[in-house]
Amino acid sequence: MNFLQTEIMKMDSLLFDVAFNTCDLPLFKQIVSKDLEFYDDRSGLNTSIDKEIMAFKDRCSKPFTVTRQLISSEVHKLGNYGALQTGKHAFYVAGKKVEEAKFSTIWQKTENSWIMKRAISYDHKGITNQ
Repeated sequence: MNFLQTEIMKMDSLLFDVAFNTCDLPLFKQIVSKDLEFYDDRSGLNTSIDKEIMAFKDRCSKPFTVTRQLISSEVHKLGNYGALQTGKHAFYVAGKKVEEAKFSTIWQKTENSWIMKRAISYDHKGITNQ
C-alpha cells in the first residue's frame, strides 16, 4: 500500500470504525467538511452539515447499533487537491448485515489532515438471506 492509500484508509477508519460505529460526534465533526455535499441514491443531495449531524445524532439515539464495515476500496490521487476513494461497504443493525452499497468519497488534503468534502452513496441493496 502506498502512502496516499495508507492515509485515506486511516481516514476511512477514523470516519467509520471510530466516529460512525461508536457515535463519536466530535470526531465526525472534525472529519466532515462544513460544506459537505452528500449524494445518495435514495434521498438525493444533502448540502446541510446540520442535517448530517442531526441524522448522526438520530442514528446514535436508537436502541440498537448501526455499524458500517468496509468491503473493498481503491484510492486515486486528485492532483495536489486530495484523493478519490471508491469502494463497497456493508451496514449492520444489531450485528446483522442489512445492506450493501457502493461509495465514492472525495477527500481534501488540509494543512494538518484530511476532510471528507464530497460523498456519493449508491447501488444500495438490502440483504434478505441472512
